[in-house]
Amino acid sequence: MSTETAVQEKTTSAMRLKDKVAIITGGTSGIGRACAVAFSREGAKVVIAGRRSQVGHAIAASLGGRSMFVVADVTREDDIKALVDRTLERCGRIDCVISNAGSASATGPIADTDPKAFDDDFTMHVRAPFLAMKYASPTMVARRTGSFINMSSISAGRAGFNVFGYEVAKAALAHLTRCAAIELGEKGIRVNTISPGPTRTGIFAKAGGVDDDAADQHMEAVEAAFANLLPAVQAMPGMIHAEDIANAAVFLASDEARFVNGHDLVIDGGITAGRPAATMKAGWQALADGLQSAGVHP
Repeated sequence: MSTETAVQEKTTSAMRLKDKVAIITGGTSGIGRACAVAFSREGAKVVIAGRRSQVGHAIAASLGGRSMFVVADVTREDDIKALVDRTLERCGRIDCVISNAGSASATGPIADTDPKAFDDDFTMHVRAPFLAMKYASPTMVARRTGSFINMSSISAGRAGFNVFGYEVAKAALAHLTRCAAIELGEKGIRVNTISPGPTRTGIFAKAGGVDDDAADQHMEAVEAAFANLLPAVQAMPGMIHAEDIANAAVFLASDEARFVNGHDLVIDGGITAGRPAATMKAGWQALADGLQSAGVHP
């Protein structure tokens, strides 16, 4: 049994999203695909949005007749508006939008970064979620219910986990979410973020130049690449899976979270809480060894 299968089998459906309609951008792979599977299992009608038509239609078909795929590039305003319009035409309502679409950043050392790369980070990770809220919120406001879930990152609050353009954009997304939560909360709409730590998805392979269609075939390699790094920064053993994030999204979209608004749900195995005890212990030992080498003895 694969680890992914084991994770999925631990979660049993209680139909917590029965008859809700959810749009999931970036739904053809990674966290987005896991959210589509989890939401469908919990009874939701899922509208998967992405750029890869063949993959998207195959995923929608695997989830049954209640789901559909819409080709959409979230960097294009017209595509986001059309996505919302098609969902309303087909389903008659929108209960949840997960702005999950993302991309690796092309920014690097500040002096060497093309400003367009910086702009691209904001287009994908800030402007697209803003547009999703702009076009989907009116129908939610009319019904005085709904939920937006913006997929953020621990990079939103901690520097040094990614390149700077991505981190700055995610920080902006976090504050956009808070601002929207204050405005839309008065109208019955909840807006929250999920901030994952390093998660077992194909995005790391894509950042390394692997083709989008092949990236998801390299999950074992991704996990192996993190095997030596994670114990130094993450207290809990193992690597986060896309299904872990999807389960949190189910909660935030459900009525169980009816008063959760403006919240950032961090899922990182304790990375942002502090240094692992073993790392700290090794640090103190290195300090003691250094003092002893310098002739400082108790």
